[in-house]
This record gives sequence, C-alpha cells and structure tokens, in this order.
Amino acid sequence: MNPRLYPLAATVAIFALAWVICAAQFPFMLSTRVVGNLLTDNAYLGIVAVGMTVVILSGGIDLSVGSVIAFSGVFVAVMLRDTGLHPLAVFALLLILTTGFGAAMGLLIHALAMPPFIVTLAGMFLARGAAYMLTIDSVPIDHAFYDFLDDAYYLMPGKGRLTLIGVVMLLTVAFGMIIAHRTRFGASVFALGGGEAAARLMGVKVARTTVAIYAFSGLMAGLSGIVFSIYTSSGYPLATVGTELTAIAAVVIGGTLLTGGAGFVFGTLIGVLTMGLIQTYIVFDGTLSSWWTKIIIGLLLLAFILLQKGLLRLSLARSRT
Repeated sequence: MNPRLYPLAATVAIFALAWVICAAQFPFMLSTRVVGNLLTDNAYLGIVAVGMTVVILSGGIDLSVGSVIAFSGVFVAVMLRDTGLHPLAVFALLLILTTGFGAAMGLLIHALAMPPFIVTLAGMFLARGAAYMLTIDSVPIDHAFYDFLDDAYYLMPGKGRLTLIGVVMLLTVAFGMIIAHRTRFGASVFALGGGEAAARLMGVKVARTTVAIYAFSGLMAGLSGIVFSIYTSSGYPLATVGTELTAIAAVVIGGTLLTGGAGFVFGTLIGVLTMGLIQTYIVFDGTLSSWWTKIIIGLLLLAFILLQKGLLRLSLARSRT
C-alpha cells in the first residue's frame, strides 16, 4: 500500500472498529435511525470540513469558518424577518457574501505575504462582530419554506430518516472529492501544499489558486450556515463557537496532513462521522459526561499527528536510500 494511504486506512479501520464495539454493546446502533441521525446532526460540520480540507491541503488554515457559520444563520434569520425576500434569494445573497469574504482573505494572504493564521483569525473576529451588529439575540426562523425543507426526508428501511440536509452534506462531500482529486484546481492545491516555490516551477498560478481556495472555504462555510439554520430553525451570533477547531480535527483525523500536500476529502467524511459516533455512543450510554467526546477526539487527534510524523520520517528515509 502507498504510505500516503496509511492515515486514510487507519481512519476507516478506527471508524469500523468503533461501530462494531458500539453495536456489540447497543445493537440498536446498527439501525437506519441512528445512521440518519448521524448524517443529520453532523451535516453542517461535514460541509464546512470539506472547505477546510481544501485549505489544509494547500498548507493553509482557516479560523474564520465558525464565525462565518454564525453570521450566515443570523443573516438569513434577520433578512427573512425584516424583508419580504424568499429564502432562496437570501441564500444566494449570503453565498455571494461569504464567498467574497473568503476570496478577500485569500487575496490578503497572497498580496501581503501574511500567514493564513493571522488573516483568518482577523476574519474570525470580523465575521463574529458582523453577526453581533445584526442582532445580539437568538432570532427564530418561521417560514413555510423552512418547514418544507425541515420535513423533506427519505424514509429508509427501518424507519430511519435520510433528511435533506444529510443529502446535501453527502453531495457536498462528493463535489469536494471531484474538485480536490479530479480537477486542475485540485492538482494546483496539492502542488501548493508541497511548497509555493515548487508550485511556481510547476506552472501553478499561486495568486489565483490561493484566492480560489479561501473563496471555496467561504462558500462551504456559508452553505454550512444555511444548513445549520435549517437544523436549528434560528440564527444566533454565539452559535458554532469553536467549530473551526472541530473541523480541523475532523480533517486531520480523516488523514489529511496538517503540513499540506496529502489527504483525502473522503477521509474527512469518515473523520466527521467518527466524531459523531463518539457523541452517539455517549448518548446511548447515558452515564458518561459529554466531555469524554472532547477527550477521545483529542486522543485521536494526537494519534494521527504522531502517525503523520512517522510517515514523514519513513518517506525521508526512503528518499535517502
């Protein structure tokens, strides 16, 4: 097996083993109801993690996505409350805003040669502040179209519900896989993750690629915000605090190198579902604190970082021989 596939294989193996252990203790974990809930509850995280995967593959980071999700929910809720616009029109306007916001951060990162950490940290405070400017309260969303979206689902065998937002998440992952692994843009992202100087020698247009990467992340964060607003039927400026760190954890657990240049969007999906499975097990158990989710995710994250470090040393040893 190609050593680059080891983190992905480890992710899939851990997820399968965890599900077997959960099912052995709680057989109902094998039901389609649990599968449907797992997809629905983690839909917004899976979508934003696709954008984060592309960013990390390029060797960057985006700390603004959690705030952008919160801003998106508040923007949609306030616009629907104060204007007569249809939700689809509001969605389109929001996605234009968040994509432009991401593109602006990408432009600053390249033009000023600033670390992505600093630029997106500023973006995080800016987006959260913009959400507070719109409202400081939770704004409920009461619209017939939202009721329609919330009630749209496919009843699977076993009476599990495959909801619309769960399907949107799966389609987004599939789209991300095509973008990252089957397009010229994706090849440029991987090349940029291997080093900017090497990418230039390969003919990659670094400026255009950098702007497109963060624009894509902004688009995914905006879409995640829409999905989150459908999931909660509200907008709240304090929502999704720390989601950017959870998304980074999902990407790394999914087998993507933090240094960039290697990883898989499909692995990110498995990473998200693994984290969701841990939370589901804690709910089924009923005696464990919810903080165990953070502890186990932290241990998994540390394990995958150590695995990545070992693979890097292995590849260096092979190159010397």
